[in-house]
Amino acid sequence: MCSIGARLPRYVASPPLSSLLPLGSACAGLYTVQDLEELHQLHSAHRLRLSPGSRRAEGNTVHSFTPSAWGSSLSGGCTVIHFSTHYYQNKLKLAIIGQSLFGQEVYTNLRKHGHKVVGVFTVPDKDGKADPLAVAAEKDGTPVFKFPRWRVKGKPIPDVVEAYKAVGAELNVMPFCSQFIPMNIIDLPKHGSIIYHPSILPLHRGASAINWTLIHGDKKAGFTVFWADDGLDTGPILLQRECAVEPNDTVDTLYNRFLFPEGIKAMVESVQLIADGKAPRIPQTEEGASYEGIQKKSNAKINLAQSAKAIHDWIRGHDKVPGAWIAINGQPVTLYGSSLFGGSAPAGQPLEIEGASQPGLVTKNGLILYGNDGKALLVKNLQFEDGKMIPASKYFSSGESSSVELTDDEKKMAEEIRNIWKGILSNVQAIEDTTDFFKSGAASMDVVRLVEEVKQKCPSVQLQSEDVYMATTFQDFIQMFVRKLRGEDQEEELVIDYATKEVNNMTVKMPYQCFINGKFEDAENGKTYETINPTDGKVICKVSYASVEDVDRAVAAAKDAFDNGPWGKMNPRDRGSLLYKLADLMEEHQEELATIESIDSGAVYTLALKTHVGMSIQTFRYFAGWCDKIQGKTIPINQARPNRNLTFTKKEPLGVCAIIIPWNYPLMMLAWKSAACLAAGNTLVLKPAQVTPLTALKFAELTVKAGIPKGVINILPGSGGMVGQRLSDHPHIRKLGFTGSTPIGKQIMKSCALSNLKKVSLELGGKSPLIIFSDCDIDKAVRMGMSSVYFNKGENCIAAGRLFVEESIHDEFISRVVEEIKKMKIGDPLDRSTDHGPQNHKAHLDKLLEYCSTGMKEGATLVYGGRQVGRPGYFMEPTVFTDVEDHMFIAKEESFGPVMVVSKFKDGDVDGVLQRANDTEYGLASGVFTRDINKAMYVSERLEAGTVFINTYNKTDVASPFGGFKQSGFGKDLGEDALLEYLKTKAVTVEY
Repeated sequence: MCSIGARLPRYVASPPLSSLLPLGSACAGLYTVQDLEELHQLHSAHRLRLSPGSRRAEGNTVHSFTPSAWGSSLSGGCTVIHFSTHYYQNKLKLAIIGQSLFGQEVYTNLRKHGHKVVGVFTVPDKDGKADPLAVAAEKDGTPVFKFPRWRVKGKPIPDVVEAYKAVGAELNVMPFCSQFIPMNIIDLPKHGSIIYHPSILPLHRGASAINWTLIHGDKKAGFTVFWADDGLDTGPILLQRECAVEPNDTVDTLYNRFLFPEGIKAMVESVQLIADGKAPRIPQTEEGASYEGIQKKSNAKINLAQSAKAIHDWIRGHDKVPGAWIAINGQPVTLYGSSLFGGSAPAGQPLEIEGASQPGLVTKNGLILYGNDGKALLVKNLQFEDGKMIPASKYFSSGESSSVELTDDEKKMAEEIRNIWKGILSNVQAIEDTTDFFKSGAASMDVVRLVEEVKQKCPSVQLQSEDVYMATTFQDFIQMFVRKLRGEDQEEELVIDYATKEVNNMTVKMPYQCFINGKFEDAENGKTYETINPTDGKVICKVSYASVEDVDRAVAAAKDAFDNGPWGKMNPRDRGSLLYKLADLMEEHQEELATIESIDSGAVYTLALKTHVGMSIQTFRYFAGWCDKIQGKTIPINQARPNRNLTFTKKEPLGVCAIIIPWNYPLMMLAWKSAACLAAGNTLVLKPAQVTPLTALKFAELTVKAGIPKGVINILPGSGGMVGQRLSDHPHIRKLGFTGSTPIGKQIMKSCALSNLKKVSLELGGKSPLIIFSDCDIDKAVRMGMSSVYFNKGENCIAAGRLFVEESIHDEFISRVVEEIKKMKIGDPLDRSTDHGPQNHKAHLDKLLEYCSTGMKEGATLVYGGRQVGRPGYFMEPTVFTDVEDHMFIAKEESFGPVMVVSKFKDGDVDGVLQRANDTEYGLASGVFTRDINKAMYVSERLEAGTVFINTYNKTDVASPFGGFKQSGFGKDLGEDALLEYLKTKAVTVEY
């Protein structure tokens, strides 16, 4: 209850129209126009934030206003007020005939939209418990009728018909109804009756439509709202909606992701179309029509002499009722939790299965079954005839579990849970240790109730519906609960097959498989490729080579995590806590991460530790702090007199995002993009560069340890042509962030536009100019000039691709650079004294050598380097070119390597050198060295680049936005600007 009278008594009035609609809270009241004008002044003075809630009447319009947050003010004295608007033209008197949570939600939403429910007709109480629809209606004071049947021997029951007629409904709404309703009830209202059916009619008429959608392997699912007639699901169609069926969808995921939430909206929309006289009646065609009845357990045996996909479809179509089964040792065993399985099977124990083309395999991940096409599927859980369910991975050890002894506090908690069982199983006299939840009459709704009531008693225990099915007796349930309470029964332990190396005075453990939906697994097609250590050219390990099917599975997991998982519902501050924890784990493993980065990319270890890994940690901490600070704003707009208007904006996550990163900073580029993406509330599928996948996969392991929910982060090593292209084309991805070459960026942008017009941010090629004036600090200019080119072996997005040195200091500058290069130590990147490591991979080294050859052929002077170092690995000498003219290839194209390209300019020719510096299609970064601050500012204002460094270089920071102009791309990494790349702005306008 809120203390509205104490806080703002002048805004409280009696609610004479309370019977018109159920108010949103006990504190809701009715307000006059004068009151609302005062509230508008209050809004103007205190910048109140508004969202949907309670009501006032004004002609045919009711404005709702629920002061639900008036019990406390926000920081800064801001009070939250909730507004919404309902229009009472064309509203109907409705009879709701049906049951279930779906019926309850349809009922509630129809009332919220102003329709008057004159009667609810539902099923009788079961074991003393009312149906959810009845519970909601009785709470609102809506007349509720609980007829066990509507007819006897085919004839309507007169008393039932008269009771129905008395409510005076204009339309029957039947969201989910298991009873047979006579036609004189169906046709009696002015507008007749509408029914919700969970299939795309005329396909799958009958009572098990969702199941048959999966059993038949349909690519699309959906629902139909149709006009009831005397046939079975044959009436004219009013409205249809459809969605794609994902490869591992189940009845539950389809229902929860689409059929339930969208079905509720569609029922409300259908009623309004009828009220407005705009509802169509489209006759159903019989072409392609099908009818399937309710499956019985006896008919649900699996035919194993078919493809793996057909077996998978049969299992998921029968999950959880009635349950598809096989025979093992002559006994029926029901299978639950099927998914298609790709790649080579892990080690396991063979299991003979009747009718199978080859034995199954009990593995650490579950039971693998094979179709007659040689492909496989994975089954998660098994249930025996006595109702006991076990993880399939525990088949050969199912009897080995020992009970735990309870402490005194745990015994008290067990008694509290016993009382919860007693409240649900009210027909059972006493809850014994052997009492079986389901054999005592519990149904699926009771499972939800049990889970929620136990979680209220002990919020720290992460209980799921699946846990109840796995522990059906009270004793087993308590044992499971106590193990979870103690942390002994965590979610299935992450199984990782590591590639292990003894290197850098440590044991480095590197995951090498695809990371999809919280698990490491082989690519669907089982393919792998070799990742190479550039220091010696030797193979580090084999890595999974992701396929298009893997991309689809990863995107489906990310979409489910966004739509249905805890990530999308999580408090932003809690999301930030997880990102802070992830940063802490990265710091804890920083030496291992830096070592992996060094052997996989050739980065000098000390640089990898400080920059590659160090800045990655800083990036996650920075964006973790942003999670609870993403805000919209209020906007003054022109008033539509005599009414008043208020507009406010909300920042919302985009959904599933794809991230494609380069090979020069494998972990840091991951952090720059994914930290902002996750802070904004999105989920992601990330493709690391094919040649440097290992730190990304190690990062994936740390995300699990940090508690990031499964499906939120998915990582797919593989080729850009396959994985990257599919990500660009995928219809469920809403944003793609890419760092790489300009030609590939253009192709990605085109694919993103043609597919679903997904949002894009691109950080592409560069030819960053660095201008060094004669009045500079020459020592600093030499030091920073070398860093601008040779930092990270020249494999640096913002590397100074061309240096312009004022003529009077040109020769000195070159002489001092060469002198310093000769002091640089080239060698093993793990050696702490090494300055310059190997280039990232052989193809890149070959390209750099060709680049230098081109420079010499065009007439540039090779002052130093230009050759491969004579030792194993992909080492190149730091290189210096002078006398580079503007038309030359090396003056226009970036090397992306340790090649300094120097041109001189005449003393004092500031505008001339600016023109030459800007004469490029790139605009990522730039720099200027001078002691003259006026000259520095003049130059910085005219350089056409996303970043300008003055008397420094490579100085990036997590709080400063980073991104280019022109063909260097668009969009920003880092800073607040990066968040905006992963958010959408919704404007909400209220009239009052």
